[in-house]
Amino acid sequence: MPEPSPTPPDGARARDLLAGKWTYLLSGVAATALTTEELGRELRDRLDALCSVLAVDPFDAAAVERIGEEVVATGYVGEDGLRRTVEVLGKGLASLPEFQPVDAHADRLALAIGALATGFLTANRRAVFEQQERMQLSLLKAVRDAKWNLKESEARFDEVVTSSASGVLIADPAGLLVRANAAIGEILGRTVAELTGTSLFDLVHPDTVGMLREGMRAVVEGAQDRVRQSQRLLRQDGDVARISLTASLVGDAGDASSHFVVVVEDGTELVLLQNELNRQALHDVLTGLPNRQFFSTHLESAVRRADPAHGLTLMHLDLDALGMVCDSLGRRAGERLLVHVAQRLKSLVAREKAMVARLDGDEFGILVENTATTPDIATIAAAVNRELAEPLYVDGHGLALSTSIGVARGGRDDDPAELLRAADQALRRARTRRRGQWEVFDPERDVAERSTHALAVGMPGAWERGEIAVHYRPVTRLADGGVAGVEAVLRWERPGGPLGHEECLGLAERTGLVLPLGEWLLGGAAGQVHWWRRRNGFASPLTVALTAHQACDADLVPRVVRVLDTAGLPADRLVVGIPSRVARVAEAVDNLSVLAEMGVRTALEDFALGPDDFTAARDLGVRVIRVAKRFTDLGDTANAGYANALTAALRDTGAVVAVCGVTTADQAAWWREAGAELATGPLFGPDDSAAAFQATLAPTSSP
Repeated sequence: MPEPSPTPPDGARARDLLAGKWTYLLSGVAATALTTEELGRELRDRLDALCSVLAVDPFDAAAVERIGEEVVATGYVGEDGLRRTVEVLGKGLASLPEFQPVDAHADRLALAIGALATGFLTANRRAVFEQQERMQLSLLKAVRDAKWNLKESEARFDEVVTSSASGVLIADPAGLLVRANAAIGEILGRTVAELTGTSLFDLVHPDTVGMLREGMRAVVEGAQDRVRQSQRLLRQDGDVARISLTASLVGDAGDASSHFVVVVEDGTELVLLQNELNRQALHDVLTGLPNRQFFSTHLESAVRRADPAHGLTLMHLDLDALGMVCDSLGRRAGERLLVHVAQRLKSLVAREKAMVARLDGDEFGILVENTATTPDIATIAAAVNRELAEPLYVDGHGLALSTSIGVARGGRDDDPAELLRAADQALRRARTRRRGQWEVFDPERDVAERSTHALAVGMPGAWERGEIAVHYRPVTRLADGGVAGVEAVLRWERPGGPLGHEECLGLAERTGLVLPLGEWLLGGAAGQVHWWRRRNGFASPLTVALTAHQACDADLVPRVVRVLDTAGLPADRLVVGIPSRVARVAEAVDNLSVLAEMGVRTALEDFALGPDDFTAARDLGVRVIRVAKRFTDLGDTANAGYANALTAALRDTGAVVAVCGVTTADQAAWWREAGAELATGPLFGPDDSAAAFQATLAPTSSP
């Protein structure tokens, strides 16, 4: 075997060029995962191997075929790849330096190209066979998996149908049952064998079977996807089972092998549960009575059907002192008492067309649809308190409660919500009296109260808008008519007419506005009096009368301290008055004592003629006693002697007697003779603004 001829020095460059051309042509037609650079390196290696084989004479054709197979292994080469390879190598190998002169190597190169093509074809054929085999295996696996999934799905369906608590029926499009589970057998009281072969429509109540037929026909025709209906099925014992039914068509509606899958939910327990939930939502859990929602709904229907001649009676009851029972004996005792009250109220109106309801914690409602024989309101109210006065024994304690009752009468023309409000308003008025009282709603009084309430709730806005101002009332010495002090009062300049001090305080008391408003009044007046003192030498005290709410306010002392510090007014220049009716209340006494220790002078307002008022005046050490307005006009009456004795007794306490509301000179003279020292009222001038009041002060040099 001759030695291979040596490669000329430029053979490497020629191979690089040939490999590059081969790479370019092959990459355009072959599908490979290699990048162009990686494909170029592979083809250069295959070209070097091919040249090495061809350098041996005779060359190894099998080795050339393997090189062709290796080229195919780089990716999907195909026929176009083979054609490009033959073209580029057929010309390119003959131009390489190592195969020169070309005539001497022509036969060998031709045989090599043929062997390379043979390797290409062999590798492609093998790849096709392998691909077909893999595809066949995949198809076989898919068929096997599909059969397995089908069996598993059927087994799972059987398990679901068998174990389902819902009834399941499988019927053909005509409604003939081909399968049923045990649950539907329990619902209908039949065995599975008895149901199989039966028509679904024979199990449905005749009144509703037509609706089911139409629904299933619409599903078969494709007009709807499924049937959902509330139905009644006939049980074996002749009873009716109320159920919810859902029927779906499995498969193509036009396929004769399609079937309906019918799922049945027993609605009997659900209906019972819904009824119970509805009952609980409309009834009080403790007493079993209707609650406020049910009572209000019933009232609406009762108003519509009320007897035109007799109407209806609505009573709103509040148990007096139930909180005392719960606080002293515990909630259990209170609950037992509530149940007892509910039972007694029901028995009281058992002969009437009436409803008793529990409206709130200790509040009940009674609605009576009156007839000619219905007792009057007084009889019913008396019977209620008489029945509840019978004690109930709880743990050895005999418990009984009275009730406060608000009553409203109504008819077909009345608004149910307005009737409820009227009864509630009447109850509020009844509770302001003694316990165990009842009161009938008074429309005229209600109009007046609503007007007052409207003023009260609008008062904060008026204050914000500056409609409420501080005015000043002179406190006059009866002996010489001189100014002994000034009383700060409120005045509301409202569009409907001004309101004076007493009206403003009464409105503010209703909403609690009196606390901030009172502090504002005290602060403004204290600052004004301090300014008068510096400018005019005004040394008389400032009087501010407090309401019962203010007198018992836990923050009264801090409020007064804050005002005095801000205004710079000495404490002994302030007279704070508290109503005599709260002079024995602990909170008011504490406030009064602390203020007295600070140097603030105190007055007893609205002083009456009772012994408690005298005791409070003596024990609390008040500096001023202001006689109530209702006792101002005592002169020339049978009470004159008593008034003289009153002023004499008050002088013994060391307090100054002041009279409020003096309107005439005769009144002023009479009280002066009786021993009173100070007075206020229209006789001594109107309640004026700060500027107007200042004009009445004698100017002095500034300190």
